[in-house]
Amino acid sequence: MVYNKRVVVVMPSYNAAKTVAQTTAEIDRGIVDEVILVDDRSSDDTVRIAKNLNVHLYVHDKNLGYGGNQKTCYNKALAMKADIIVMLHPDYQYTPKLLPALVYPIAAGVYDCMLGSRIIGKTNALKGGMPVYKYVANRFLTLFQNILIGAKFSEYHTGYRAFSAEILKNIPFEQNSNDFIFDNEILCQIHHLGYRIGEVSCPTKYFPEASTIGLSQSIKYGLGVLYNSLCFRLHRWGIKRCTLFKKKGGT
Repeated sequence: MVYNKRVVVVMPSYNAAKTVAQTTAEIDRGIVDEVILVDDRSSDDTVRIAKNLNVHLYVHDKNLGYGGNQKTCYNKALAMKADIIVMLHPDYQYTPKLLPALVYPIAAGVYDCMLGSRIIGKTNALKGGMPVYKYVANRFLTLFQNILIGAKFSEYHTGYRAFSAEILKNIPFEQNSNDFIFDNEILCQIHHLGYRIGEVSCPTKYFPEASTIGLSQSIKYGLGVLYNSLCFRLHRWGIKRCTLFKKKGGT
């Protein structure tokens, strides 16, 4: 716990056999109360290895996709009465050693959501091995979104995030995509509802075992980002109502 807040780390897992043990071993159990690992029907030994780790293991009956995996993760965390939920990829691309930096600002009531940004520091992502085309696309899409939704984030595309439970209780994330665009959708939803979002600099590592999406998936994701941004602006202007930006159980 942190300031009497129950902290749960969720790990959406797919083919992470080579890295899941190392990632889990670096989680600070002094501040983290529970760790949930949801496996999305991996074809490697992820499940076998995870059974020997100190985690709550859940295995999907069928592959639901990255967004679908997160939905299960968050629902399981809320069922465990989490006050703060942190999404940590088990591929060791993001360091678990930054968990305190993500958790404490939320526990102290400074922010409602924290992001581990690969862009703050300018060269973090490139030094970590991010492909140049992905870096350029990240900067373009971030600039576009900042203009359209009226924010000033360093990036929208990090997979290292922490949320207050209140956010996940109020945002209808179950209706979001089961694909990679889920990350962008939920961040736009959080901003739309006025929650406070903070960022910390986060080094990242790109290596063969780290999960990544291919060029075709990246293009699909980029188009989804543009669509979300336009929907946000049209919704705010009252031109086109978008269910993505309705508060759970409300308007």
